[in-house]
Amino acid sequence: MRFGAVIPYATEREFAQLAAVAEEAGWHQVFSWESVWGQDAWVTLGAAAMATERIRLGTLLTPAARHRPWDLASRVASVDRLSNGRVTLGVGLGALHGNWLAFEPDEGRAVRARKLDEVLDIYAGLMGGQPFSYTGEHFSAAPVTELVPPPPVQRPHPPVWCVGALVPGRSRQRSLERAARWQGVFPAVAGGTLDDPGSHLTPPALREVVDRIAALRSDAGLTMAGYDVVVEGDSHGGFGVVRPPVQQWADAGATWWVESWWDLPDSPEGRAETRQRLALGPRW
Repeated sequence: MRFGAVIPYATEREFAQLAAVAEEAGWHQVFSWESVWGQDAWVTLGAAAMATERIRLGTLLTPAARHRPWDLASRVASVDRLSNGRVTLGVGLGALHGNWLAFEPDEGRAVRARKLDEVLDIYAGLMGGQPFSYTGEHFSAAPVTELVPPPPVQRPHPPVWCVGALVPGRSRQRSLERAARWQGVFPAVAGGTLDDPGSHLTPPALREVVDRIAALRSDAGLTMAGYDVVVEGDSHGGFGVVRPPVQQWADAGATWWVESWWDLPDSPEGRAETRQRLALGPRW
């Protein structure tokens, strides 16, 4: 089991400083997140790459469907080179909120899902080198012969972790199918309500997610070796329902425990608490 933490609120400079604190305290990865209008997560992670040497850097998460895939591939590859191969791209459909809908309409989950798959296909193709071409419903790419950037450090590309939401009672699980094609999963269980949104993940449900993904990967000729199962929990506050002991999640198939302290305030006091928790290091 490896341990990470989301840094919920910090300026770009503060994030880089907190990443250094986390590295010193023994964390394995820190995560930023993306809004539509706000601090650029990849610039922030690039700053953290220059302030650290060992800790991995990632997003939790990137709503990749709203990115042009070549722009996203450029940003991720740049941070990968800056960090000497320490970046992870975490993706999902994204959660609609006011910061999103003020600028972009809701295209619907089905459209966002198809766009997400195309973005990831082009991301991997561009990272793999030229010549590369692609024709999709929403995006296309032709081979490039000039101004081709250098390859990323991690080959064939920086790993992609996808939200994989189990929908109880449904035979086909498209979200899990997507996650199985890539390098890791943020497992969730669908079925929340307006009053109780989000994942209803439990250790037995996690085991079902892992078993389903293992079967999907086996059908594709892939194993679970090196595949990451990332459980997002909260050992300090009151966010969500996922709690320690961590061992129960490891027994169910998790390979990462990521602390998500979304209930901390966006204030100097909240930032101080984030620093204090990071400085404690993984304690589970």
